[in-house]
Order: sequence, then C-alpha cells, then structure tokens
Amino acid sequence: MPRSRASKPPIRAALDRLYAEFNARESVADPVWHVRRYSAAADQEVVGLIASALAFGRVQSVLNSIEGMLRVMGPSPAAFARQFNPARDREVFGHLVHRWTNGADFAALVWIIHQMLERSGSIENFFVEGLAPDAIDVGAALESFSSRALGLDVARVYGRRRQKPGVAYFFSRPSSGGACKRLNLFLRWMVRSDSVDLGIWTKVRPAQLIVPLDTHVIRLGRCLQLTTLKSPGWRMAADITASLRAIDPVDPVKFDFSICHVGMMNACGYGKKAGDSACPFKGWCRP
Repeated sequence: MPRSRASKPPIRAALDRLYAEFNARESVADPVWHVRRYSAAADQEVVGLIASALAFGRVQSVLNSIEGMLRVMGPSPAAFARQFNPARDREVFGHLVHRWTNGADFAALVWIIHQMLERSGSIENFFVEGLAPDAIDVGAALESFSSRALGLDVARVYGRRRQKPGVAYFFSRPSSGGACKRLNLFLRWMVRSDSVDLGIWTKVRPAQLIVPLDTHVIRLGRCLQLTTLKSPGWRMAADITASLRAIDPVDPVKFDFSICHVGMMNACGYGKKAGDSACPFKGWCRP
C-alpha cells in the first residue's frame, strides 16, 4: 500500500471513530487516571511525571507502583516534592521496587522534581527553557530537558560513590536513539486536552508532540503503513508522527491512546484464528 494513502478520508474516518470510542474517562486501565485524581495543576504535572516515569512493565504492576509512591506523598504530591529534604526523606520510598528501579531511584526522582520547581516554578517552565520558539517538534527540547534534569544534584540521595544512578532511566534522550516513550507520554498528558489528556500546559503546542512509541504502536504503525522503518527508536516515533501529522496537522498524537489500547487488547485480531474480521482498520491494515 503506498504510504500516501494513509491520509485519505477512509483511514481518517476509522481513526476518528476509534478516538471517539476511547476518549472517555476510565475507558481502559491506564496510568493517566492516577493523574486525573488530582484537581490542582501543580499536583497533576508532578504526578504526571512520576506516573509516566514508572510506565514500563505490566499494566497492573505499573499502577501498583504509582499508587505506592502516591500513598507516601500524601494529598498534595506537589507540596511533598517542594518540601522534600534528602537528609530527612530519602528513605521514605525504601519499601518500594518497580522492575529494576527502587526506592532510592524514586527519592532521586522526587528530589530532581524539587529542584525543577525551586529553579523554574513548574516542570513546564523547566521544560520550555529548552524549547525553541520555531521548533517543529519537541525533540531538541526533550534532549535539553533530560540533560539538564540529570545535571541536577542527586548525590544527596545516592551519595557520591554511585557511578550511574538509576534515576537516569527516567530521563531518556533522543540522541541515545531511544524513543523516549515515557517522556513523550508525559508530554501528551500535559499538552493535549480531552477526556483522557489533561491539557494543563500552554507553552507547548499539540502539533509539536511525538507519539509515545511502544510495542503496540509499533505493530499497528507498521500494519497501517504509518512507517516503513524496521528498528524501533526515535526515528520510528518521529516517522509515525509524521504520518499522523499528514492526517491531523494540528493534533497528530490524538490517535495514540486508542491505537495503543487496540494493540494492548489485541482488538485488531492480530494472531487470532478469526483474523481481522472485527478489526477497526479492516481494509487498511497490512500485517
């Protein structure tokens, strides 16, 4: 299927139908609902960064780990982060583990957030310090964001002997070749506005976002010919986003949530005996 066909009305109609189906509160299990529990924007962006940082592994494990951190942080996670003192508080997450990250890494993440808030007033302000006014997408800003975040003090949490702090896993960079899935997920939550995404940031445009690339978006992106690339990473995330931008130039990442969850639910019929008989993209999908 020629790539240019991806922008024709039928695929747009299918994407819009799917978007409408999933664009509802609590439509599926997802970390974003933890963020929506809070009404204050300051709490939402702090919880958003924490929840997206932990968004790797099985969904229930992710939700449990986020809940564990939030239980420690109390009713206002933003206030907790602002008041966080490593000398006093670095052991408060000591009982928590998520995959290969642990309580010390969680404490370091909160301490980095503390420093962002102290320096810039909000995580948004800290992020846009690296966003050029004419930037086509958030790639360079993400590179700057993670580099500056990892340049902040973590020795007060880890001590000075630690060579590669585990908190570095939470701040990936496009220059590493990785897709920066979890940070792009955080940006989607903060910048877009609908029944799923919160849209509390005003200094980044939805058109600048890059799709949070995961195994499900990769599979459907290939099946829908949104990309011809074979290697997952930043280039593929940008390529799929470019195809979606051709469909919706103003808000290309609006389709991410529904595409991802169709893949997670295997609702497209991939690998099933029934095949694609019930696939929402039947006729367009080329497995």
